[in-house]
Amino acid sequence: MFSKELFGQRLSETRRKNHETQVDLGHVIRTGRTTVSEMESGKKTTTAEKIALICEHYHICSDYLLGLTDDPSPR
Repeated sequence: MFSKELFGQRLSETRRKNHETQVDLGHVIRTGRTTVSEMESGKKTTTAEKIALICEHYHICSDYLLGLTDDPSPR
């Protein structure tokens, strides 16, 4: 089942693992640092378009971000 908290945790971990700031990720998904922060803290979700941009940028699968699998590798 989808969890905003798990989505945020995985987003934050992935971003940090790639040595990027919230501002950097905001540029990728065309939003501000505050929105990225709210996504990472589990307060907000985002659109399918932005999830696709995140996955493409970090080379991970959306199922991983959404908590449907523990394998971040794209298929």
